Amino acid sequence: MCGIAGVYSLKGERISAGYLKRMADVLRHRGPDDEGYVLLDTSSMESQVFSGKDSVREVKDAHPRIDECSASSYDLGFSHRRLSIIDLSVKGHQPMSNEDGDIWIVYNGEIYNYLELASELRERGHLFRTKSDTEVIIHAYEEWGAGCLQKFNGMWVFAIWDQKDKKMFCSRDRFGIKPFYYTYNEETFVFSSEIKALLEDDTERRANDEMIRDYLAFGLQDHTDQTFFLGINQIRPAHYLLIQDGVFKVEKYWDVGVNGETSRVKTDISEFRGLFEDAVRLRLRSDVPVGTCLSGGLDSSSIVCTMNSLISGETGQMTFSSCFDDKKFDERDYIQMVIEETGAEDNYIFPKAEEFQKEIEDLVYYQDEPFGSLSIYAQWCVMKRASEDVKVLLDGQGGDELLAGYLEYYASFIKTLVSKREYILSLKEILCFTLLHTRLIYELFSKMRMRERRKGLLSQEFSSGCGSDGYSYVEDISSKLLKDLTREKLPSLLKYEDRNSMAFSVESRLPFLDYRLVEYATSLPIDQKLSRGTTKVILRRAMRGIIPDKVRRRRDKMGFVTPEEVWMKTELRGWAEEVLNSASFKGRKYWDAEKVIEEFGEICAGRMKYTSDIWRYISLELWLRRFIDG
Repeated sequence: MCGIAGVYSLKGERISAGYLKRMADVLRHRGPDDEGYVLLDTSSMESQVFSGKDSVREVKDAHPRIDECSASSYDLGFSHRRLSIIDLSVKGHQPMSNEDGDIWIVYNGEIYNYLELASELRERGHLFRTKSDTEVIIHAYEEWGAGCLQKFNGMWVFAIWDQKDKKMFCSRDRFGIKPFYYTYNEETFVFSSEIKALLEDDTERRANDEMIRDYLAFGLQDHTDQTFFLGINQIRPAHYLLIQDGVFKVEKYWDVGVNGETSRVKTDISEFRGLFEDAVRLRLRSDVPVGTCLSGGLDSSSIVCTMNSLISGETGQMTFSSCFDDKKFDERDYIQMVIEETGAEDNYIFPKAEEFQKEIEDLVYYQDEPFGSLSIYAQWCVMKRASEDVKVLLDGQGGDELLAGYLEYYASFIKTLVSKREYILSLKEILCFTLLHTRLIYELFSKMRMRERRKGLLSQEFSSGCGSDGYSYVEDISSKLLKDLTREKLPSLLKYEDRNSMAFSVESRLPFLDYRLVEYATSLPIDQKLSRGTTKVILRRAMRGIIPDKVRRRRDKMGFVTPEEVWMKTELRGWAEEVLNSASFKGRKYWDAEKVIEEFGEICAGRMKYTSDIWRYISLELWLRRFIDG
């Protein structure tokens, strides 16, 4: 797991080694174990490797420092910050080249099936100098070209310079677990793992009003290739980017569909269970300690218990959990059941409002863009604590979007059943859902009405551009699940996870997003996910006898939450009011500040239900101050 950056002058102009170094310095938290650079002249094939202050000793002894680089004819440069996970030796140093030096790579991620791929490539005549998955990518690219992406099981972003074909080839994994941001014009292509590194060129920073509109009016982010910074884009999940002969193109290399049919026949759980177990097994491959996040919910408990069976007889696993003194937000009863079942070591973390207030500036900085609620602070605290003991954490992200884990999916499910004229089944599902989740029905309907309320707080000038865009809270279940998996929910959650974990130099691995498991789960009939008022049906069946039954049967859902409403009405109220009443907040063009302030007052007085909408305005204000106002 690492931080990568690069600069490529398409016109052959000299690039700035200083800019390359500044980007790497900004990314240090992503890879404090090693530092490396390569500068290339793409016309002559001349290359020079450089070291940095954090480079391992062997690299420092062999190569000059990047800050001593004088003006040259180099028109391409890669920089790399390494978090050493696989092949901890200096042989895993990046940027890395093939034997001939005509292919160079910078890479961030893990290819979990790298051992199997290395064996296949050896049979095809490839020789390996390292035990790293980085070298596997190089040889896979040599063997299959862009087709190598279909071979990889993992999370990744990388940039490859192919000197023979004068080609820049960049790729992002199927779900966008790892980030890749870039700027491009006809003269220069610049990329990085995080947006803040791209800003080191001191160009004017401008907010992207289109993204701000989607964020405030619809609660959306990371749903397109745009970012909150105008002119800075990201490679979308399951896409690759190619620059060759002056042509810039982005292509999709993988896709998936969601089955919305019902079968009313139970699926054999053995295939699902086998795929899930193998997904966990592959993600245990590491040369450093591996821990697990444990919320007490179905997903994380399934990972912890499955992992426990795979490491039987070895050192017990360490789990890390967010907890609260307020029982409404605390899941320790369920967490303890899993701990007793597995014998795993428990580590409880207690996020506090006063600590949040101290750390909010750091959180805004490391996230790069506004975020949707305070819930990510619990994850931030977990990653911070876990970094004291482990470098790798398994987490349950993706399970809800893959297996219909949110109760709001029931509205789409019922709509789909009615559209298919399955009236009796739809009535049965409505009855079951009502009996099991009576207190949540009003909450679900409130979410569906939220759109107009969100737009009502925008300024008249700004909201005039917020016309209908076809966004819908209730649509057929297959469309809803696919959108949440690929566009409207999971991408932003993955971004939060990446920034929170990498802020503390921790690698987060997600078994539920093993592409084999995803392809299988999305092919299942919908009643293997939603049935009789219950979510994640196939997972609950598959985990029978593996996780504690009370955890397996639980129907409430929390995850890594924070008592956001309580904090905002009490301990954080004064701070929030200070932000909302500031001159900068009142002077923004995006919202009607007086309406926002009035609504927050109504919420604090108990006359209006709290939602995270208020937080979005505060988060955006904090982001504008940190990144745009200068």
